[in-house]
Amino acid sequence: MKIVVAPDSFKGSLTAVEVADAIEQGIREIFPEAEIVKIPMADGGDGTVQCLVTATGGKILKEKVTGPLGDEVLASYGILGDKKTAVIEMAEASGLTLVPENKRNPLITTTYGTGQLIKAALDQGCRKMIVGIGGSATNDGGAGMVQALGVKLLDKDEEELGFGGGELKKVFRIDTKYLDNRLSETKVLVASDVSNPLCGPKGASWIYGPQKGATPEVIEELDESLAHFAEIVKRDLNKDVKDIPGAGAAGGLGASLMAFLDAELRLGIDIVIEIVKLERAIKGADLVITGEGKIDSQTIYGKAPIGVAKIAQKYNIPVIAVAAIIGDDADIVHQYGINTLIKISEPPMSLAEPKSKKIGLIKRSVKQFLERKKETFHKL
Repeated sequence: MKIVVAPDSFKGSLTAVEVADAIEQGIREIFPEAEIVKIPMADGGDGTVQCLVTATGGKILKEKVTGPLGDEVLASYGILGDKKTAVIEMAEASGLTLVPENKRNPLITTTYGTGQLIKAALDQGCRKMIVGIGGSATNDGGAGMVQALGVKLLDKDEEELGFGGGELKKVFRIDTKYLDNRLSETKVLVASDVSNPLCGPKGASWIYGPQKGATPEVIEELDESLAHFAEIVKRDLNKDVKDIPGAGAAGGLGASLMAFLDAELRLGIDIVIEIVKLERAIKGADLVITGEGKIDSQTIYGKAPIGVAKIAQKYNIPVIAVAAIIGDDADIVHQYGINTLIKISEPPMSLAEPKSKKIGLIKRSVKQFLERKKETFHKL
């Protein structure tokens, strides 16, 4: 019997590798002779670098960069096994977790460090980039990123803009003469499950500004600043990105990635599935086990368990999904190829629980389920 184990991480608790190992332990208790293929997953957010580096035999590098508040942070990025593809999580350099709650202010936070990570990858010889843009602390439209890559954003006095979304209203002219010319031969894929436009009521500022510390007054200012920036980009670069779905991702970073780096936005899970060669592994399997920390109605929007289940569904392979929390509205995932949901503990597992206990709960829940269904699976 062949079983493919392809979970995402349990955010804040266990990595995807640790979850996969725990599921394997549970399977071995019931089916010791099974062929188990483990493929830790990610959806373009937290854990994507580790997932893709592990799957391809790549390496993780660290770089000192400018953090969202302008101070120095140590950020990680990956180079895949082909030695030509870099994978970057913008949150490593410009993420919300890097900013204390009492200092969150999208008028001043910058994506400059994300640009520095891209430059570091170029220096390593990478000419393909995968950029995950979840978890940002910023609302600067990607201005900091492009400044780090050589673009000059100038005000009426020909002075360069400072950091943060609050500066965008001053931009008068964009000079791309010094944009790193290696980018012209670099393919950039952006992993994002966000379809928000840059501006307006569904744009970056109004939807995501509050979690980054913006008041209603600040949100209005940021939205107007992004709209102004978009107009200057349209005039000087002949790129109209304001209303493109995904332009509003990561506080408008999506817009600048498309406008300045000719990036292509794709669902993160689709990029990961392609690189880890998930379909090849699942084809011919008897059972697939996936999972993530929480499964609910939001899981169907680009999350790893659904990406895994869609592949399995194509080959009529049953899918089990393991989770710490299962929402009351989670039944919708059954329409997308997940046959069975397993909640690993009741009440739901606390983030404060020791890692060993979390691993034990996953192992036990998988073991107990397979034990009950032993005869069914023995026929496979």
